[in-house]
Amino acid sequence: MAIQLKQLHKSFLKHENKHLRPSLSPSSHRLAALQVNAVSGKPARQLIESGTVRPILPKEAAAAMKAEGYTLLDIRPEWEREKARVSGSLHVPLFVQDMDNSPITLLKKWVHFGYIGAWTGQNFTMINADFLPQVEMEVPDKDTKLLVACGEGLRSMMAVSKLHGRGYTNLGWLAGGFNRAVEGDFSTVEGPEKLQYATIGGASYFFLQLINFLQAVGKE
Repeated sequence: MAIQLKQLHKSFLKHENKHLRPSLSPSSHRLAALQVNAVSGKPARQLIESGTVRPILPKEAAAAMKAEGYTLLDIRPEWEREKARVSGSLHVPLFVQDMDNSPITLLKKWVHFGYIGAWTGQNFTMINADFLPQVEMEVPDKDTKLLVACGEGLRSMMAVSKLHGRGYTNLGWLAGGFNRAVEGDFSTVEGPEKLQYATIGGASYFFLQLINFLQAVGKE
């Protein structure tokens, strides 16, 4: 399984060289990694390396759903899903917007906006306290094959850890998230944006539009 993870990592690097796009800043990745460690139950990496949770690349996801019976569980927040989503997927957000406006939370929101939000367009969020009960309402049979997905794969690692701790036994993890998907990986996608760009917002979205424009000009 460790060899498989290394192969997945090499695949990500190869894919990233082919498809240039702005992503979260290094500081955002560090913050997300800290959130995974802080909120998860049994570390997701352990579950993946042991084979308890199966890593599935975006290019393999459609086959896993069609031939093996996996159900796609999208755990992204609502504002990402509105931009692009796989038709027929279930949706239970792991994070929801923090609506608290107490002075300390407002200070945190201001810091978040300056540190991450302005670049990524991400709202200040909190863990969805009802995540597990909501999943159980959607998927009461805990033997169901669930392919858990988010934008970049970090939040879904957190989710599979929580779901495993709740008794779900047939879990898949969309390795690298929807950001690693390319045209045709999923047969039907709804929404105004491409699936791989749904996480991108804020200033990075305008950077993306500039890249796409320059690539289009270069092809002419």
